[in-house]
Amino acid sequence: MWPLVLGIVGVVLVLWMIRKWAAGGMCHSKAKLDGKTVIITGANTGIGKETAIDLAKRNARVILACRSQEKGKKAEVDVRRESGNNDVHFRQLDLSSFTSIRKFAKEVLVEESRVDILINNAAVMLCPYMKTEDGFETQFGVNHLGHFLLTNLLLDKIKQAPEGRIVNVSSLAHTMCGPIDLDTINSEEKYSPFGAYNRSKLANVLFTKELAKRLEETNVTTNSLHPGGVDTELQRHSMILLIIKYLFGWLAFKTAKEGAQTTIHVAVSEDVKEISGEYFSDCKVKAPSKHALDEKAAENLWKRSEEWTKL
Repeated sequence: MWPLVLGIVGVVLVLWMIRKWAAGGMCHSKAKLDGKTVIITGANTGIGKETAIDLAKRNARVILACRSQEKGKKAEVDVRRESGNNDVHFRQLDLSSFTSIRKFAKEVLVEESRVDILINNAAVMLCPYMKTEDGFETQFGVNHLGHFLLTNLLLDKIKQAPEGRIVNVSSLAHTMCGPIDLDTINSEEKYSPFGAYNRSKLANVLFTKELAKRLEETNVTTNSLHPGGVDTELQRHSMILLIIKYLFGWLAFKTAKEGAQTTIHVAVSEDVKEISGEYFSDCKVKAPSKHALDEKAAENLWKRSEEWTKL
């Protein structure tokens, strides 16, 4: 009898250790955000929504920048209820449309007296080949170009904050590709869902590096991060990931709340105040891939992104 009991206890202990490891790092900062305004893209679900709830609990004014009006309005109600903060507001933003991005940014510049924290969280993942309204491959267009344009349009407003922060949610997936070929980025012939997603996440890190360099003499910092393997709606286009999540998600995937911890840490922690241009994972600075450290690639990506977005 005792061997059986000990065996069961051993299995439970191992599973508990795996689950604890999968949960990753936690943000322990108690920082309050009274008087500060935060914009979070893709805040109607998953990591974005959990981030919004946390920052609203810290008394921030939170703007939920979401594509779907129906889901955005529902998220506004949910975040207000769960945080106890009524200064939470949905604003429509479609990152696959430069027109929508410019409209959103114009409204923010007119209506908001300040923007302290911009969290570029929204993403599409592993979708079939599609193009944005402006003719770019969707994953690259939304995940990189949309946030590139949005960030630059809001940059002067963020610079007006005493301590501005720009947080770019990337992924460990950025390590799973080679250099970005900017001349074939829209090619349908060479398209693969995983490859396109990986490149878009590498673009997030390169964008952060170049942006940090351009913000060196300002009061604004910017960092990118890997949230971890998180159980969210992002995997809906991949049957393989859906099967893995169904079988092992309870053990190996983070919850959305756990997945939001590094985003929250980079956005609010006092320990990150003087850090810029870095890549975080589990609330700690980590080394990105060698391609993400290529300064020339980051500069070229910036220049081409300026041309493509007509910045």
